[in-house]
Amino acid sequence: MVATTELSVAAGSKYEPVIGLEVHVQLLTATKIFCSCSTHFGDPPNSNVCPVCLGLPGALPVLNRKAVEFATLAAMALNCRINETSIFARKNYFYPDLPKGYQISQYDKPLAEHGAIEIKVGGSTKKIGITRVHLEEDAGKSLHEGFANSSETTAIDLNRSGVPLIEIVSEPDIASPDEAYEYLTRLKEIILYTGVSDCNMEEGSLRCDGNISVRPRGQKEFGTKTEVKNVNSFRFIREALEYEIERQVGVIESGGKITQETRLYNSVEGKTYGMRSKEQAHDYRYFPEPDLLPLVVDAKWQKEIRDTLPELPEARRKRMVADYGITEQDAQVLTLTKALADQFEAAAKAARSPKRVANLVQSELMGRLKAKGLEIEQSPISMKGVAASADLVESGAISGKMLKDLYDLAFERGKDFSAIYEEEGRPEQSRDTSALEKIIDEIIAANPKQVEQYRAGKKTVVGFFVGQVMKASKGQANPQMVNDLLAKKLG
Repeated sequence: MVATTELSVAAGSKYEPVIGLEVHVQLLTATKIFCSCSTHFGDPPNSNVCPVCLGLPGALPVLNRKAVEFATLAAMALNCRINETSIFARKNYFYPDLPKGYQISQYDKPLAEHGAIEIKVGGSTKKIGITRVHLEEDAGKSLHEGFANSSETTAIDLNRSGVPLIEIVSEPDIASPDEAYEYLTRLKEIILYTGVSDCNMEEGSLRCDGNISVRPRGQKEFGTKTEVKNVNSFRFIREALEYEIERQVGVIESGGKITQETRLYNSVEGKTYGMRSKEQAHDYRYFPEPDLLPLVVDAKWQKEIRDTLPELPEARRKRMVADYGITEQDAQVLTLTKALADQFEAAAKAARSPKRVANLVQSELMGRLKAKGLEIEQSPISMKGVAASADLVESGAISGKMLKDLYDLAFERGKDFSAIYEEEGRPEQSRDTSALEKIIDEIIAANPKQVEQYRAGKKTVVGFFVGQVMKASKGQANPQMVNDLLAKKLG
């Protein structure tokens, strides 16, 4: 095979990738899609099962109304057209964890079609089309043990069998692994805002399959695609796509042909491996599910669902920039989750300066969270605490140095800012002019060289004096007073 560095050059100049993603999202219903069994994660194996999800003869499915509403809400958030009538179909295939021998899904008449998500990559905006959003049930789970020591056993847990899913199928509009990563990030963000899923990848609530092919740059026809199945993180999806692009280019450059197949990604080795030949739609022998009537989501029901649609992330960012005078970067961080955005807006409306609240989140909060390996939802300092600290700085009650020290204490003790401020005796920066003048006089006397430089025209030296005064006052001097007194005495 051609060396990786050579392939990277070839992949970039001679070939272009074509990527489509299929994302399965578990809906946050209390019960399964066609029966009343619990969807709770982590219960003992095979404890949440009944004749319907076990596929026993004579058991009939009954559609979960909440699953339909969640699926429709998600499709609306993804700018899809909702089809008033959609049809459930049987997708026939054999897996040990698929008791019926078929999966109830939707095929040629899905719930929703023709949506789109806008992504930003490299400073430009691009629209990624969404082919369809359809409802289906999940299969069970096979648990493999003992393969390393040849005492191989496979156990089946059917708790997931019948859990409601939506499958979100993108158009093949994605042109790089970075675009795929950004698309998935935006998609997850939108789904979380709607509240229809927790998108917990560790628990299997969000899973992604990547379809990837390469073709000579400028060619209209697609190359032969492979599918990388069930990758459980966005980072691994990007890595798998990068590897698969290089692999396919290498095969073509060496005179071989790409085989249409399903592949698995080994994240430890950073490689994909062939799993099975890729099925075509006709291999599944789709036909309409005879035990379920057509699903009708009429105009009245659609309106009821649309009325529950929250303000979505991109629209909220634009409004927050306009309402609070914050930057786009501030808005990006503050809308990472709906809960965080809600907290910020509540704090911003009560604070003297929403801009300072946003600045403190970026400059003081995020760095400490990153250093501790915490998500913003795990911060000991709440958004209300950030707002309280912003007001104290804005009023001149505390200095920036004092704020940093109080934030450090909050993270050390795992307490909110307001609690730490009270514990430390509500410290305030000094406004005692005579005490400040004494400190400044001593520092000027001790640094004649810097005084001479300042008076010779090097005005930036004032920063040295400010630093010395703040250090001597243990950060409690009022910076504005320090600057005013220094200008007077040095001048």
